[in-house]
Amino acid sequence: MASIDVQGVRKNYGDVEVLHGVDLTIRDGEFIVLVGPSGCGKSTLLRMIAGLEEVTGGDIHIAGKHVNHLAPKDRDIAMVFQSYALYPHMSVADNMSYSLRLRKTPKEKIASAVGAAAAKLGLDPLLERRPKALSGGQRQRVAMGRAIVRQPKAFLFDEPLSNLDARLREQMRAEIKKMHGDLGATSIYVTHDQIEAMTLADRIVAMHAGVVQQIGSPLDLYDRPANLFVAGFIGSPGMNFLEGTYHSGDGKADIRLSDGTAIPIRPREGLRDGYAATLGIRPEHVELKEDGSWQADVELVEPTGLGIILHLSIHGQSFKIFTADRAVLSPPPSLQVNFPEEHLHVFDEDGNRAD
Repeated sequence: MASIDVQGVRKNYGDVEVLHGVDLTIRDGEFIVLVGPSGCGKSTLLRMIAGLEEVTGGDIHIAGKHVNHLAPKDRDIAMVFQSYALYPHMSVADNMSYSLRLRKTPKEKIASAVGAAAAKLGLDPLLERRPKALSGGQRQRVAMGRAIVRQPKAFLFDEPLSNLDARLREQMRAEIKKMHGDLGATSIYVTHDQIEAMTLADRIVAMHAGVVQQIGSPLDLYDRPANLFVAGFIGSPGMNFLEGTYHSGDGKADIRLSDGTAIPIRPREGLRDGYAATLGIRPEHVELKEDGSWQADVELVEPTGLGIILHLSIHGQSFKIFTADRAVLSPPPSLQVNFPEEHLHVFDEDGNRAD
């Protein structure tokens, strides 16, 4: 396996710049997930690492080797695509062994490699079948098996589960996680699904509009989002935001909503008195209390099985609560809530975290 270094990488399509100088170091054996909304540049970055897109500026190194001008076949990486990309006329075994046969690998080594990969992925009973006789999940396992038999320096996954239904995605996430644990392979995984990012990654790279917004462990991004984009993108249901202005004095501070309602917070460095600020709190951290500090109007109740999502409004601003208390399935028109200080996130007028 190998480390991967991305240094100041940019990508232009004509006059349009879609990646604005990305820096990223991926350690040997690390599982990195690139996450962000459609069009943020994550798949473009992956394809540049794979050699499927030219680099406009910057450098890419794999295992210490500069690869900017190397063809994909010379980079010693394996890619798993969203579309499976299996040969329909070949059996599972032949699909998995195709790259080895192109390299004139001895038959006994091919058989050993295919057998070992099939055993890891539960494909032994399917080796003689053709892709049309397989389910979506089985086809994706074959695509992963084809990558495994090559024993590449790195695995690249481009939204491999997006064509599967919710239950299959859950199963395949577990299989990919197990495969990574077994192989210890350097892996880069692209997804717009933040649940996949949270469950799979050693570290997450959150991207927006061609710029890396934050790099860290899943819990780093969840507990200490660097800005409003990361705070809103990571987490389901998403973080609540209440917009107002920051006021401080005599060692105290608050966020003042448009109607003058003041929500107390501890003073934050970097915030300017009287300037716009945003208060954030995750739905599971809002407290329902009979003697709560704030009255909120109930707008909608969504039972999910695991819990209940309450859509509320406080002084004209909407927010959500996630609770396991089924007593709120039939709530009164209004409820009392608290915003515990230890769970509050505050962002400045530019949308950056203020500590």
